[in-house]
Amino acid sequence: AGVFLAFAGAMLGLVITDNTLIMYMFWELTTVFSFLLIGHYSGRGSSRRAARQAIIVTTAGGLAMLVGLIMLGEMNGGSYSLAGIVESAQAGSLGAGQGALLPAAAVLVLIGAFSKSALFPFHFWLPAAMAAPTPVSAYLHAAAMVKAGVYLVARLAPGLSYLTQWQWMVTVAGVTTLLIGGYSALKQNDLKLVLAFGTVSQLGLITIMVGYGDSEVALAGLMLLCAHALFKSTLFLTVGIIDASFGTRDLRELSGAGRAMPAIAVFAGLATASMVGL
Repeated sequence: AGVFLAFAGAMLGLVITDNTLIMYMFWELTTVFSFLLIGHYSGRGSSRRAARQAIIVTTAGGLAMLVGLIMLGEMNGGSYSLAGIVESAQAGSLGAGQGALLPAAAVLVLIGAFSKSALFPFHFWLPAAMAAPTPVSAYLHAAAMVKAGVYLVARLAPGLSYLTQWQWMVTVAGVTTLLIGGYSALKQNDLKLVLAFGTVSQLGLITIMVGYGDSEVALAGLMLLCAHALFKSTLFLTVGIIDASFGTRDLRELSGAGRAMPAIAVFAGLATASMVGL
């Protein structure tokens, strides 16, 4: 509970600060707390491996992002204001006369965002993190931490989406993640992994929408971001209840679960209806 509360505080700090360096500090705090939460069952080798993999991937991406944020801040006259960087980019003064520095900074920031939000080629760490307790999966891996990268893309897209490198990276990574996640979900028998790969797929879709650079498409992406947090966390918690009640998450062994728990089935049905856009 203490680590959960600390994570919530770090995530809140990440999204309300305007200073990119302070945001990076909170960014890495969420990485540390997620490592502790994913590795909660410290006696299990699978939990320790999943926690190590998650912290290595997201920290490496975060370091690349830090370099990009410093470059953006220096190109903005030493101001590390996120809003200021976007305004300067929109005005055409950010990186003016500095050649390829701005595209390079944008690429580095996107690498960090993609690693955090489990986008291709970093998509593999999120399904492995399902070794965590179900509330962790519901909160970190559906509603909160994996949205940090999407949030950063959404904040910077109004200023940087005109860059060719940005457009290619967001489109290729988003579409590839969308297809790989959706296809992989179809092959799973573990309910939690079905949801995990579904989350990976939808993170790809949301990134395309918020990173496209059009305000109306971005609004649709933000609506999906909010809806996804609600329906996917509900479904993860439903899976946790099923696992605790039946002792398994294997789809092949769960015939009749809905009849045994009608109230849970109703809530899961509503969440699923939201997920498919009814």
